[in-house]
Amino acid sequence: MYSRVLRLASSGINAEYGSVNKRGNERIVTADKFVLAMGGRPNYPDIPGAKEYAITSDDIFSLKHHPGKTLCVGASYISLECAGFLHGLGVDTTVLVRSILLRGFDRDCSEKIGNYMEATGLKFIRPGTPLRIECVTEATETSPPELRVFYSVNGEEKSDTFNTVLFAIGRTPLTDRINPDAIGLKYDPNLKVPVDEGELTNVDNVYAIGDIINAPELTPLAIQSGRLLAKRLYGDSKILTDYINVPTTVFTPLEYGSVGLSEEDAIAKYGDENIEVYHTKHTPTEHVLREPSAIDDHNFAKLICNTADNERVVGLHYLGPNAGEVTGGFGLGIIMGATKSDFDRLVGIHPTSSEVFSTMKITKRSGASIDVEDC
Repeated sequence: MYSRVLRLASSGINAEYGSVNKRGNERIVTADKFVLAMGGRPNYPDIPGAKEYAITSDDIFSLKHHPGKTLCVGASYISLECAGFLHGLGVDTTVLVRSILLRGFDRDCSEKIGNYMEATGLKFIRPGTPLRIECVTEATETSPPELRVFYSVNGEEKSDTFNTVLFAIGRTPLTDRINPDAIGLKYDPNLKVPVDEGELTNVDNVYAIGDIINAPELTPLAIQSGRLLAKRLYGDSKILTDYINVPTTVFTPLEYGSVGLSEEDAIAKYGDENIEVYHTKHTPTEHVLREPSAIDDHNFAKLICNTADNERVVGLHYLGPNAGEVTGGFGLGIIMGATKSDFDRLVGIHPTSSEVFSTMKITKRSGASIDVEDC
């Protein structure tokens, strides 16, 4: 891993890059193409005590002691996933959220996830902003510290004690670690590197992929874009990475799978008059075989269709068990341009959760009830 780019000397086909590792050893590498894929690291807020006493999601599995009473700070999927599994393990867990949950995801689904988590007993402080962290009692080899966290709620300062404070408030690309200015590489104030549809930067032989570009920060997507880039550069492929129709799952206690656009992004892209949303609640078989619960009402599915394009499905969203399995399968159909009529003629497998997408009839615009009917 090299920490600093020294220079770029263009020489027709090849370019020469010098680098220095952390021990100060210089190395010169010559190639006709370079790919930047440094990734990113979790952020800490600029508040007193954050770096001294808190951890990030990178550290949660390396604790030497039980986390004890835990505060997860952030509304990202990483924050909610960590809070979810800690709560599921019986840890007293609270989530401190500045504004909305899961920014960038579908708002209907994001709020349903929050409601579900609260219904299971997980606590939220919302809206809340951390102010400072103070250590009350130091940690020992067998027990966590006691930390007092001060935070603001609607301008009022409050505080509570926790044993572990976990920040999951986003990640910063490591672009600045390679001295990008030395080769004239352009990057945004947030250190993201602008690229064209083929991942080419403003430097004509330097490409960038993964978390350092403006794309979903997902490991499988970074791997796929790297594979496709290699095939274009050194094979005869012309296939570009699709950064829109990316199947993904948020592994919160109520799992959330999605592919394509959120309802909000679809409306912004195609216009409200061209968007038809089909939605419904559903009852997974796993829930039928146990006593009814107040949390059963949160399972949900949604298809977002562009009526100006033969009701092509531009977004699919699912809340319920096995979300990754459901979404991964339908992802191929979305990529291939499936329409609502294609979903309608699909024979669903009964009794599975994925069957819900083959029987959707109720539109959001109609205002009709989406409560589950008996099969």
